Parts: sequence; C-alpha cells; structure tokens
Amino acid sequence: MTPAQTAFLELLVSRQALKFGDFTLKSGRKSPYFINTGCFHMGGDLAALGAAYAATVRARFGDGVQTVFGPAYKGIPLGLATAAAYEGLVGRPVGWTYDRKEAKDHGDGGTFVGHPLTPGLKVVIVDDVLTAGTALRESLAKLKPTGVQVLGAVVAVDRQERGKGNKTAIEEIRGELGIDVAPIITISEAAAWLAANDVAGRRYLGVGDLARITAHLAAAG
Repeated sequence: MTPAQTAFLELLVSRQALKFGDFTLKSGRKSPYFINTGCFHMGGDLAALGAAYAATVRARFGDGVQTVFGPAYKGIPLGLATAAAYEGLVGRPVGWTYDRKEAKDHGDGGTFVGHPLTPGLKVVIVDDVLTAGTALRESLAKLKPTGVQVLGAVVAVDRQERGKGNKTAIEEIRGELGIDVAPIITISEAAAWLAANDVAGRRYLGVGDLARITAHLAAAG
C-alpha cells in the first residue's frame, strides 16, 4: 500500500469507522466487517479524510477535475473536504456540489446546491462505500440531465462484494455505466495490512480473522 493508503487505514480503525465482527447490512447481507464514515465527526478527521480522497482523485483522474459532487447525506461533508484538499493539490479553485433529497420549489429552487452544474463540467463523485452501487446509480441519473462530464467516482473502501449479478458492484458500474470507480483502499488490502501490522500498539486483526474475511470475499465476490 502507499503511505497515503496506510495513513487512511490507520485513521479508519482508530476512529472505529472500520469494524470487524458479525454485521447485517442494509441490503440484508451478512458481513464480517462494517464501514461507517459517519464516525469521522471531528474537524481534523474530516481534513484527513478529504486529503485521502483528494489524493485518490488526483491519482486516478488527474488535475482537471472542476467540481466534486457529494450525494446527500454522507457525501456532503466528503464533497466539501475533498474539494478543499484537491484545490490545494492543483493550485486553483475547485467547486463542490451536493443534491437535495427532494427538489426545492421555492427560494433558489432546484435539485442541487453549490457550484453550478453546467454542460461539459468535469465532475468526480465521492461517497463512502460501494456495496450494490445503488447510491452511485442514483447520483448518475440525477447528474445526467445537467450535461456534466462525470469522470468517475471515488469511494473510501471497496467491499469487493457482488452487485446485482455475478460481478462485483464496481465491475458492474464500470461495465454498465461506463465510468471508473476508484477506491482509496480495498477491504482485502485493509485486512491483509491490519493482520500484519499494529495501529497505536494494537493488532486489529488476527490470522483467524483474516482467514474468515478471505473466505467471505471468496464467497461474496
């Protein structure tokens, strides 16, 4: 892993945004791990998170991104933090935008808040995790009428599990929607590193835990 990925993973486990155990996901699936970026609720956490996302945006999509889109609700602070950090990397203004859950028919109105979405604008979507890809599909459907150019998306962790069919959610998105999805880190990378390294003097994953996660991924991937 890169130093940026290692720093991000250490932040994930130290803030308990990545947990290991027995969990039932929103989709009803069982999982030996759970990711919740809502655990990042301090200013310093958000700055570090934005830096990790921005580094991945730049590495995968270059210096030409003009606006970062963060879908409501968890994507809103991610969009802001990523745009701020990416702006520092590329040395020019970078917009950020989010959507309303329901379109507003009074005041400024509309579906989106933030930087105006105009035809041809180069946009990257940021979100927390990608399980079945439903939230990303919804974001793309909302963005399509604006005419922006969606370069791709960045998510915190790739769970590496199946989407609607036999392919992983990321493979489905890439194939069906024609956009790239870049994770900061994959769950297999995270598990392997945590089984071999300590974070703040603690070993978060044992060899048996790693074997269990590997078996889960083999069955769910």
